[in-house]
Amino acid sequence: MATNNLTYQFKTANIIIKLIVINAALFLFATLGGWGLQMRPDDLMGWFVLPTEFNALILQIWGVVTYSFLHFGFWHIFWNMLLLYWFGQFVLNLFTEKRFLTIYLLGAVCGGILFVLAYNFLPVLNARPGYIIGASAAVLAIVIFIATYTPNAEVRVIFFNVKLWQIGVFMVLMDLIQLPNQSPETGNAGGMIAHIGGALFGFIYATQLKKGNDIGAWFEKLMDGFANLFKPKKKSPLKTVHKSKTYAASSKRTTSSGSKIKNPNQGKIDAILDKISKSGYESLTKEEKDFLFKAGKE
Repeated sequence: MATNNLTYQFKTANIIIKLIVINAALFLFATLGGWGLQMRPDDLMGWFVLPTEFNALILQIWGVVTYSFLHFGFWHIFWNMLLLYWFGQFVLNLFTEKRFLTIYLLGAVCGGILFVLAYNFLPVLNARPGYIIGASAAVLAIVIFIATYTPNAEVRVIFFNVKLWQIGVFMVLMDLIQLPNQSPETGNAGGMIAHIGGALFGFIYATQLKKGNDIGAWFEKLMDGFANLFKPKKKSPLKTVHKSKTYAASSKRTTSSGSKIKNPNQGKIDAILDKISKSGYESLTKEEKDFLFKAGKE
């Protein structure tokens, strides 16, 4: 029962919570699994990091995305997930979850690509092979995107109100200032370069979107096509609520005179289904999703 409830809570949570849960679960698996198997986390999860060498990258090209879900240190994942939660709320207030995921994933890809290019073409960095992990590039893409799109929106920081553009500029400048002081062997130069790649994508995406150009539309279509590969061969998962014979039979009750009356919840169900047909399932509030989920089980 508890497992079913957790599964339901995950399914109905927004994209920010889902990403945090996935990152946290992989962190625990890498940490506890490595301890239990007497392996280092990077050895256990080696096939999902993003390597610097082109020949290694070709053999695990998926690493350009999967690296952004891996963390091997507590404070690394803590700050990344905290920033994702804070600034992600601003994005979801204005855009769909699909666009949020587009910014996150493409920000990670751009950060990863810039990291690989820097390590292969900048003499100061190509001292030895390595790899990168962490959601920092994806998170910074989210931060810079919303800071560019709504620069004058404010967030409370201790005792002061700070504008989003000021936070964005501060975070990028911190990476740029620290970058020259990073040791190629022990520093985090690669991570900071990936941050810049994610930030650059977030800035370009928001700038183009304000001009009416959605440069992430192709990726949303790609995600839709990929998701459809795993869907059952039926038109809509909501057919059981709208047209199921079982539900149709239970949606009416017989009075003492033999006449039939509609289920009092049917009007609300119809209104929710109309909303889905016009704006999509993601436009529903959590309360509406909960109501529809319960109605489908009656």
